[in-house]
Amino acid sequence: MVGLFLALIPRAEAYFKLRGVVPTRFNRQRREVCLVPSDSDTPVFVPWEEIQAWVVQAQGATQYGVQRQYGFGFGGVDPNTGKGTSLELMSGGLPLAISTWEALRAYMEYEVKALEEIQDPLDLQKPGDPPWEGVHTFYNARERMRRRRREGEVGWSYPFFWYCYHLLTLWTLPNHLTEWEVRKMQRLNRRATPEAVLRWSEPLPESEWTKPSDTFKRLSQKVREKQQANRGRLPYDVFAEVYAEEEDKASLSA
Repeated sequence: MVGLFLALIPRAEAYFKLRGVVPTRFNRQRREVCLVPSDSDTPVFVPWEEIQAWVVQAQGATQYGVQRQYGFGFGGVDPNTGKGTSLELMSGGLPLAISTWEALRAYMEYEVKALEEIQDPLDLQKPGDPPWEGVHTFYNARERMRRRRREGEVGWSYPFFWYCYHLLTLWTLPNHLTEWEVRKMQRLNRRATPEAVLRWSEPLPESEWTKPSDTFKRLSQKVREKQQANRGRLPYDVFAEVYAEEEDKASLSA
């Protein structure tokens, strides 16, 4: 019991911190990102094209061996006030941190309307399912496994090891814990959203929507051309190459 209590202390501390957080908002019509610092009610509105994002990796040796930690962050400066802020999140791995940014970029640039449009089509989310990986995810996965076996896509050993794996991982207990976590998050008494953020979030007439800059459109087209030329390359490799080419061009013209 003492060990369980000690293990729950960091979780309770995280819940306490979340109560003072105003969620970050992304506005496609204004092409801006709204971040509210934890110590102020004055929001920071950063143009989307000026947002800076980063992924960090740290590792250290402990008595249990080498441990690695990953994080993802983004932020910027409000051009009207000169005030800047940032948001950083822990991540389970480097690919997950990068994919988090890709999901945000897809929402802003390609007008993704739902998670299903960017999720891997593994039949784990059905129409009407909540977006988190809860108990429904487990039963969807089991139904998919049975369908693949009926259709001869996998052999008899696949269901056997599927059941063995989930029995070893305590069957649906992790999914129930996720459901409990989500309900806890939904019941939190969050900090009130500032009035300025609510006004900023109101929809605009289409004639007032902010358009991408010419530089942004040119670089986006350059990225698409490189991706089409080699579809196997990872997106961030392509972005890094385009960025390096732009830096070289700028240094030669300086």
